Amino acid sequence: MSHVAHELHEEFPEKAQAIHALKASNAHFARLAEEYHSLNRTIHRMETEVEPADDAAVEALKKKRLALKDEIAGLMTGL
Repeated sequence: MSHVAHELHEEFPEKAQAIHALKASNAHFARLAEEYHSLNRTIHRMETEVEPADDAAVEALKKKRLALKDEIAGLMTGL
């Protein structure tokens, strides 16, 4: 599969170590990160037409991904 944009370590390159540490130490963060990763892969499959979807479905998933990203960023504030 081709490169998937929007991976957490690319969205927050300066927080790569914090992301790894939080995944290991914080179950809530780990669940959010996994949900973000799964959603990001689904969006990528839809955008590359591997998985069929209409524009409205893709946009709805992108909004959900953005909300997850915002929540993840909030958990990393101050790290």
